[in-house]
Amino acid sequence: MGNNTFVIVGTQWGDEGKGKIIDVLSPKADYVVRFQGGNNAGHTVVVNDEKFILHLLPSGIINSAGKCIIGAGVVVDIEVLLTEIDELEKRGKKLDNLFIDERAHIIMPYHIEIDKAKEEAMGENKIGTTQRGIGPCYIDKIARNGIRIGDLLDPERFRDKLTWNVNEKNDMLTRYGKGIFDLEELYEKFMKLAEKIKFRIIDAVVEINEGIEDGKTVLFEGAQALMLDIDYGTYPYVTSSSPTSGGVTVGTGVAPTKISRVLGVMKAYTTRVGEGPFPTELENEDGETLRKVGHEFGATTGRPRRCGWLDLVIGRYAVLIDGLTDIVLTKLDVLTGFEKIKVAVGYEIDGKVYHSYPGNLRKSKDLKIIYDELEGWKEDITQIKNYEDLPESCKKYVEYIEKKLKCKISMISVGPERSQNIYRYDLGEFVK
Repeated sequence: MGNNTFVIVGTQWGDEGKGKIIDVLSPKADYVVRFQGGNNAGHTVVVNDEKFILHLLPSGIINSAGKCIIGAGVVVDIEVLLTEIDELEKRGKKLDNLFIDERAHIIMPYHIEIDKAKEEAMGENKIGTTQRGIGPCYIDKIARNGIRIGDLLDPERFRDKLTWNVNEKNDMLTRYGKGIFDLEELYEKFMKLAEKIKFRIIDAVVEINEGIEDGKTVLFEGAQALMLDIDYGTYPYVTSSSPTSGGVTVGTGVAPTKISRVLGVMKAYTTRVGEGPFPTELENEDGETLRKVGHEFGATTGRPRRCGWLDLVIGRYAVLIDGLTDIVLTKLDVLTGFEKIKVAVGYEIDGKVYHSYPGNLRKSKDLKIIYDELEGWKEDITQIKNYEDLPESCKKYVEYIEKKLKCKISMISVGPERSQNIYRYDLGEFVK
């Protein structure tokens, strides 16, 4: 078994540009496998000025000639899935290579309504979810009440599970003062949906593992990022799954010993959508500049992203937890024009300096950020292909990050197009 399995993860709060990177690497992959999350992803892929925004489908679906698989760790809104398939097929994409693990859980309409009702009830304490039913679906999964994709192939089994869930969820929605669901309507609806996707339902665990053993090239694709991880993120302002490299093993059934390299996608500055701590957030002109130049608006929600300087406290945390072998630095071009660029290297809390991320970080205003300051650059870097051609201060910025994180920056993105990349180190079979 060779160097043939790559994991792509986000190292901040998502929106680092994973979609583009996966798209760039996917043509050489025999398998592209999404391992967690749901249709709360917002992966943007730009091909020849044509933009594709994918919420549930693996980003590799655009250019991969191999199989694209939605793994067991993903929660699936079937209607969203079919809509995305339909939209891509209308744009000339063939999706005969898309499959779903039979173990993946289904986001039901009642999950979405419960998600909305909970956020509304929490008021000022809301988490800031996308309200797409993802959290409630994972709750059912952990509570062992969930309905899996494979259950659709057994109508009697599906009806039994649905009956119990509709009774429970209607009781819950009534207490929230919301409308209830009709069992028969839901049953008929999902039996019709089953007919549309049944040929895509497979035992992906066997297929992926056999592929790896046969030397096939596999690309594992995560959604969200480390700081939204249910265990290691800024809890409770997190997602309901594990977008770390460890999430690959539980989300696909592939053992950690079979993973060759872990690529952490890191934006050259930091952004966040929604509620929760954000130590380096800039609520000033610099923050506005980053938002405007970087087009920092959520692909899924359309919400303006909070923007701030690069946080290497979080960067070190990502290297540690994800076991990064490589970093992909994105949106470096957005920093062009800044005279000075700041980088967070520590937090001061109650007089104590932290260089590692605290497990229970308080609100950002309770922190004093320790920054290093570097020289900026004014030259346009969007068309540069060779690292040596970058401005000197730009190279110093890259090498500063690399030295601080003790992890090589193998690839640099300098624009949204899949061709706007600089390769510094070998990426195996993916880029040749």
